[in-house]
Amino acid sequence: MAPRYSACVARNQSLPLLWLLSDARNDALLETALRALPEGSGFVFRHYHLDPEARRARFEELATTAHSLGHTVILSGVEDWGADGHYGPPERLGPGLRLATAHDGDEMHAALEANPDAIFLSPVFPTASHPGAATLGVERFHALARQSRVPVIALGGMTHERARELDWPRWGAIDGLGSSPTEGRQGRPPARSDCKERG
Repeated sequence: MAPRYSACVARNQSLPLLWLLSDARNDALLETALRALPEGSGFVFRHYHLDPEARRARFEELATTAHSLGHTVILSGVEDWGADGHYGPPERLGPGLRLATAHDGDEMHAALEANPDAIFLSPVFPTASHPGAATLGVERFHALARQSRVPVIALGGMTHERARELDWPRWGAIDGLGSSPTEGRQGRPPARSDCKERG
């Protein structure tokens, strides 16, 4: 039987400030990156490049490591693998912490209609995931984030330096965290209040 994780995480728990997202291009660094994050950070497992069996196996490995370090583990998708919550478009959110994705005003509205616990809003800056794609930029990001009644997590080209430029406490990255063993130890983002915080 597969191990069960802390799926009973309360919906009003303190939401992590820093989020590492998985991808094919950072897979080899993930164990190191998870250990470099401040305790109590968040980890979103995506790994869309793997077949279902391999994806489940890799999830089990990384979730075990992440939980041993005190991190919150979120699964992209609706599978019931014992994650602390789920990440994705509002129509595809499973149980536990519900972290919706949005890229513009219409998607922000749709995400809020789903009553999520937080929203990943992207892309703030140019990103390797979508080279050449339009970005929100600092002003547009803040304008959209102000519309949210739940915490907003900045995503897209984010690094510690860009988090300071954006002046935003909650953010996530694929490449901007864990590129070296010390990358995650540069401290948490600015301790300012984001949108109408819950819990």
